[in-house]
Amino acid sequence: MLLMSGLTTQSLGVSIARFAVPLLALELTGSPTAAGVVAAVGQTGALLAALPAGVVADRTDRRRLVVGAASVAALLWATVVFAGVTGGLTAWHLAAVLFGAAVATAFLDPAISGAFRAVVPQAQLPTAYAAAQGRDAVAGMLGGPLGGVLYGIGHVVPMIGAVIGEAATAICAFFVKEPLNGDVADQRATRPLVALKQGLRFVWSVPLFRACLGLFVVVNVALSGMMIGINLELAGNGTPPVLIGVLGMVTAGSMLLGAVVAPPLVARLRLGVVTVLALGLLVVAFAVMALVQTYLGYVILTGVGVLLVPAVNAGMAGYIAAITPGEMQGRLSSVLGLSGVAALPIAPLVGGTLLDVGGIGVVLWTLVALLAATTVALSLVRSLWSVGTPDTWADDALPMPAE
Repeated sequence: MLLMSGLTTQSLGVSIARFAVPLLALELTGSPTAAGVVAAVGQTGALLAALPAGVVADRTDRRRLVVGAASVAALLWATVVFAGVTGGLTAWHLAAVLFGAAVATAFLDPAISGAFRAVVPQAQLPTAYAAAQGRDAVAGMLGGPLGGVLYGIGHVVPMIGAVIGEAATAICAFFVKEPLNGDVADQRATRPLVALKQGLRFVWSVPLFRACLGLFVVVNVALSGMMIGINLELAGNGTPPVLIGVLGMVTAGSMLLGAVVAPPLVARLRLGVVTVLALGLLVVAFAVMALVQTYLGYVILTGVGVLLVPAVNAGMAGYIAAITPGEMQGRLSSVLGLSGVAALPIAPLVGGTLLDVGGIGVVLWTLVALLAATTVALSLVRSLWSVGTPDTWADDALPMPAE
């Protein structure tokens, strides 16, 4: 309850702030491409820190790591608020804060992933991850409209949400008494570089992990690039920030509904079926969106498209956590997390550049084609179709690899 309370507050606060980031970057730079560069520079921090963060999470007290990382992120967001109030905020200051906050989050995420495995019974992992998806969906549903309203009051006011959210995570984690990892003496005895190689070798030895690492990078770039392109297009056309926030609210509401149906869906269908159904729905919805290119179309079709995404995330995260040794949770989370982290600096560049080159139509059709090709590729991954329902996951448990 402490972990989820802190993370819920963080998710809402950061969602409010991140809604305003592209709008603030566009205001500071005056160019969609330059705004994309600011976001890309900031998110590069997560990419650079991802692998070291996993090693640290497996050899450190995870509770202390969460407290430290969240505290650093809170302080960084506070500098944006201060600079905005005093009139000294620049695009590069914003990029630097995004970079630092992304690094802090890179250390927090694998620690949280390992913490879930420590406090949640294996049979309930899909439900726990679905609950986390629902938590983030609620935050996204509220973050957009609140971000729009607060941005209208003052362009750095939404950043206060991130300060409060990160501080809440640090405080709640500080009061957790349940051990979030076991004895780490053996892990500390292993040299960090050796531990990193061990994690990489472990991931590469599992065919499903290899496929996820590559193909889900493309999925995340395509989906995030489309959403960034749509937001920048709406902002450039003078759409009120509150209405842009409504788009995020509907998307998050659909994700919340998807999180509710995810546990029974994952319990009844094989992971391969869930994955292909979810991505197929995304492709169809965004293809229709590319045809209509209206605000109402963006709102309705984005909500339809993302409906089954939480089921894929919950099923995949639950299966990976269930079959991975506890001592490897942090490194596995960081290595596989590269599929999302690698998309963070790429997606703003893709969305902003395509928008500058050919408008929103080019953004949507290009990325729909990319998403469709990736869906076909995933449907051909045999190891994905071999994953059964959660009651069989224990049979797939993997041993800790030898050094």
